[in-house]
Amino acid sequence: MKFTRVFAFMALAGMAGSAFATNGYFSHGYGLKAKGRAGAATATYDDAFAGANNPAAAAFSGDRIDLGIDWFSPIREMSRTDSTGNPSFGTPPLNGSSDSDSDNFFIPEFGYNKMVKPNLALGVAVYGNGGMNTDYPAINTNCGPGTNLLCGQGSLGVDLTQLIIAPTAAYKIVPNHSIGITPLIGYQRFKAEGLQAFSSISSDRANVTNNGYDDSWGWGVRVGYMGQITPTVTIGAAYASKMDFQEFDKYSGLFAEQGDFDIPENYNLGVAWQATPQIKLALDYQRINYSSVNSVGNPSTNFMSCNPFNMPNAIGPGCLGESGGAGFGWSDINVWKLGVEYKYNAQWLFRGGWNHGDNPISSRDVEFNTIAPAVITDHLTLGLTYTVADGNELTVAYMHAFSNDVSGPSYFFGGTDNIKMYQNSLGVQYSWKM
Repeated sequence: MKFTRVFAFMALAGMAGSAFATNGYFSHGYGLKAKGRAGAATATYDDAFAGANNPAAAAFSGDRIDLGIDWFSPIREMSRTDSTGNPSFGTPPLNGSSDSDSDNFFIPEFGYNKMVKPNLALGVAVYGNGGMNTDYPAINTNCGPGTNLLCGQGSLGVDLTQLIIAPTAAYKIVPNHSIGITPLIGYQRFKAEGLQAFSSISSDRANVTNNGYDDSWGWGVRVGYMGQITPTVTIGAAYASKMDFQEFDKYSGLFAEQGDFDIPENYNLGVAWQATPQIKLALDYQRINYSSVNSVGNPSTNFMSCNPFNMPNAIGPGCLGESGGAGFGWSDINVWKLGVEYKYNAQWLFRGGWNHGDNPISSRDVEFNTIAPAVITDHLTLGLTYTVADGNELTVAYMHAFSNDVSGPSYFFGGTDNIKMYQNSLGVQYSWKM
């Protein structure tokens, strides 16, 4: 399989495949080996996904191609109890529950690494950074036949996909220490459906919902360091800038800053310890600064400073689409990733891990997050790699994200909203060593 054909396949498949919601809307890991270790990868160098984890790792990874696909199944539910309605917005009492459809997604990943000199590596990774998908079917509510639990017409939900192309260069400044840089080229697309009720608090009511897919391109950079400080201990660090994307013009009345939706800055620190010839431990800390992106971090309660009765659009600093407009209210999160590997023999290597991250959604913002219920905090992972006779590798990884829910007030309908989610994923990757 030629490199150019693999790359083209990834670029096309990745645009249609992402639907994450694990550490916020970031994946719990990148590359199937990392996913088997709960995402711990900052201080490891056993695949070609340095551009997604730590660019400096490419200088230690050797010549290889990694091609994988992950089946991802998020199970999401929303409900409302004790609703009283809201006469100010003309909404009737509205109790009920709904499960999101579209529970199966296939997410490809691709990495390529080449040692062009003993101390210089070039490569590229193509991967889904993250995303969010919900699809709550229309039901017959008090708002009328064929409406949803937010009183919109038809099905309710969003579809956000984020694809990253990450070319990488890494250089060993001395034999056991390297630095790396990865320009990040991002593509994302988005659509929203069934949010007609939110148009009343928008500064651009024509561009809130049901406008089909819109897309945008963005740019950023990731830099990293890796050092083998003893024969058994490796450390790593990486920083990714906020990725600045073009606005979603078709949803300029939904997202803050006239449709802006950037990927937040994030950084990670890691250490790996080869405790015995058979056992390796890896620990990562990751920080994701969601609050730095207004459309994600602005409190949803900002809508209270919006005048919904102005025509043709609402006015006020908190109206949807304004710089200070209502957002999802996500807070910055800390993520801890602990992984272990056990090398049984020359062919079999087994993995396991635990990933714990903060929940970015507070009770204050539950109503707005019914379409993005990223409340997962804990993940258990398992994995293995089998090395075939020619040295190539087959890797499998499984993840279970434990159920979590958050409840909070419904400002539009009265009563209490609840959002809930759990997840499973199972992926396979084949690696060619060159």
